[in-house]
Amino acid sequence: MRAVDTGLQAHLDTGATTLATCWRVTRRDGFVLGFTDHDRALTFDGTTFLPDTGAVGSALSSSADLAADNAEIEGALSASALSGEDLAAGRYDSAEVEVFRVNWADADQRLLLKKGVIGEVKREGAAFRAELRGLSHALEQPLGRVYQRLCDVNVGSTKCGVDLTQAAFKTSGAVTALRDAQSFVGSGFASFEDAWFAHGLLTWMTGANAGLAAHVKTQTQSGAISLWLPAGAAIEVGDQFTVTAGCDKRFDTCRAKFSNAANFRGFPFMPGNDFAISYPLKSEKNTGGRLK
Repeated sequence: MRAVDTGLQAHLDTGATTLATCWRVTRRDGFVLGFTDHDRALTFDGTTFLPDTGAVGSALSSSADLAADNAEIEGALSASALSGEDLAAGRYDSAEVEVFRVNWADADQRLLLKKGVIGEVKREGAAFRAELRGLSHALEQPLGRVYQRLCDVNVGSTKCGVDLTQAAFKTSGAVTALRDAQSFVGSGFASFEDAWFAHGLLTWMTGANAGLAAHVKTQTQSGAISLWLPAGAAIEVGDQFTVTAGCDKRFDTCRAKFSNAANFRGFPFMPGNDFAISYPLKSEKNTGGRLK
């Protein structure tokens, strides 16, 4: 049962209400954006909710069980609110969203309707549509270890134990030539063999993408870099970056490249499907001994 503020409840009981919906979006970097479907700005809790964002929310639905209750936010892109570049760069991925029902005549009378995170974001020309996932969505994510041949942790994590700050696993450079939205030529790779940084993480230090990170698809000693996804904003010659060595999560790579076999978090010797469904054959030597 949701508790409603006494002042708001009294306002609702009058039958003639002055209500508006407000959305507060808090990105992972701490940037806060507020918008409302009212025709003027509203301010509470230190956030100003702007009316000119062109954003609206779909109908909200909630359930008493643990099923994920999703909604959507959609609207127009603008430089003063949600920019297309920020959405494409992933700055709003997993951002926290709070939805309020507010008495616009007295913003102290309000009710928190829903709290969740932004999920999938779709862009259609100059408009966007962002999925709002309820908090129960986190319960649908897989937890625990997976029984598989490949390692189930990221290189450089605490469980992995590899120190990616070592000179052998990290380099810095700058863009020297452009190819397309997700590939370029950069400096700083002359002392590293091809594919040493494949599957690694590239972090932009300067330029329009500063502070953002991207996964490396391919890398050559001459500095040709290809990313798995296009950068959020245009890459420019001179943009500086740092990049850490990548791991394809195979046991041989862990042992040969990182000398970290003792911390390998996979099961490289697990039997495959052919073994699991195998059965005795008359033509084979069936002695009752162990299978090889």
